[in-house]
Amino acid sequence: MGTVAIILKVMPESPEVDLVALKREIQGKVPSVRDIREEPIGFGLKALKVAAIVNDAGGESDAVEAEIQKIPGVERAEIVELTLT
Repeated sequence: MGTVAIILKVMPESPEVDLVALKREIQGKVPSVRDIREEPIGFGLKALKVAAIVNDAGGESDAVEAEIQKIPGVERAEIVELTLT
């Protein structure tokens, strides 16, 4: 097995969620994160696009998604892209 690059779209609960703190929390919980970018959604709400490299075995990408989902202030986290590296 190799590694895969995953892109997750993370939706905060509201526009009032501190995105800087949320980025720090994501990086603390998921050490394989390589990049986090903000994506405007509308009405002041911004999603985070999180790029990470994980092992291709044992459902690690799903585990990353679940770990981010548990963070306070996150409404939803979903894998939107997955590719072999």
